[in-house]
Amino acid sequence: MGVLSAFRTTRRPPLIQTAKATIAMIAAWLIVGWLIPGQLPVFAAIAAILVVLPSVNQSFGRAVERSIGVVLGVLVATGIALLFGQNRWIILVTIVVAMIVSWVLKVTTTTSNQVAISAMLVLALGSASPQYALDRVIETVIGVMIGCAVNALVVAPVAIAPVVQAVAQLGNAVADGLERLAIGLEHPQSGADVDALMAAARELRPIRDAAERAIHECEESLTFNPRGSAHRPQLDAMTGLVGHYSPIVTQIIGMTRAYRDHYDSALHTDAAVAAIAEQLRRAANDARRVVTSTTEVRPALTAPLVIITPGPHWILVGALLEDLRRIRLELLDEV
Repeated sequence: MGVLSAFRTTRRPPLIQTAKATIAMIAAWLIVGWLIPGQLPVFAAIAAILVVLPSVNQSFGRAVERSIGVVLGVLVATGIALLFGQNRWIILVTIVVAMIVSWVLKVTTTTSNQVAISAMLVLALGSASPQYALDRVIETVIGVMIGCAVNALVVAPVAIAPVVQAVAQLGNAVADGLERLAIGLEHPQSGADVDALMAAARELRPIRDAAERAIHECEESLTFNPRGSAHRPQLDAMTGLVGHYSPIVTQIIGMTRAYRDHYDSALHTDAAVAAIAEQLRRAANDARRVVTSTTEVRPALTAPLVIITPGPHWILVGALLEDLRRIRLELLDEV
C-alpha cells in the first residue's frame, strides 16, 4: 500500500482536465503537422499536454518554462552536434552539458529538466541542423500556445468551492472554540479537561491555515482566467471573512492559555467570569451567523462588557476582557 501511495492520489483529478489535455494534444499534433510537415510533431504534442494544468496562471508559467527549456536545449544540442558531429557518446555528453548550462543559469528544476530532455530528443530523433532546431522551437511554442488556449477557453478551472467550504469550516470551528471556552468558565474542570481545551484551541491554527491556502489557490486559479471577474467578488468576501476570523483564532488560543495558567476550582463562582462566559456565547453566535449568512439568527453582541469591581481572579478576568474586546471588534465589523 505504501508503494502505491507514492504515485497515486486520494482522488481522481477532474475528468475535464484529462479531456482538455487530450483536446490540446490532438489539436497541436494536427496543426503543427500541417504547418511544419516532414517530422512527427512530438515536441508540440508534449508541450500541449504539459501546460494543461489546474489553473490558467499555472499554464502560462509552465508554458514559459517549457519554451525556455526547449530553446536552451535545442541550442546546446545544435552547437555540440555542429562542432563534434553525432554519435551515441555525443548524445550522452550533450545531456551532461545541458544540465551544467541549466545549473549555471540557475533556472527552475522544471526548466532544467526540459533543457536536458530537449537536447537529447533533438539528437536522438533528427538532425541537428539549424533549420531542424528552429522548427522544433516553433513547434514547441505553437504547442504551448494551443495548450494554454484550450485550458483557458474550455471550462477554465475556478477553485472557489473549496474556499467557501474552508471558510465555513473555519467560522464554525471559531464558534465552537468560543463555546468550549464558555463552558469551561461556567463549570469546574479537571486538569485533563483543561489540557484538552487547550489542545482543541490549538487545532484552530491548521483550520485557519487551510482556509488561507484555499484562498491562495483560488486567487491563482482566477489569474488570467476569462471567468475570473464573475467570481472575484465572492473571493474578496471570503478573504475578508478569513481576515476577521484569523485574529479571533489568536485570541481564542490566548484566552484558553490564560484560562489554563490561572485556573482554580472556584473560578466558575466569580460573577465576572460568568458574565464573560455569556459574552463568549454571544460571540460564538455571531461568528456562526457571519459564516452562514443567515438572517434567522440575530446578532447577540451589543455593548462591551464592563467590570467595575475587580474580583479574586482579576488577572485572568482582565486578560479575558481584553481578548473579548478584540473579538467583539472583529465581529462587529462583519455583523
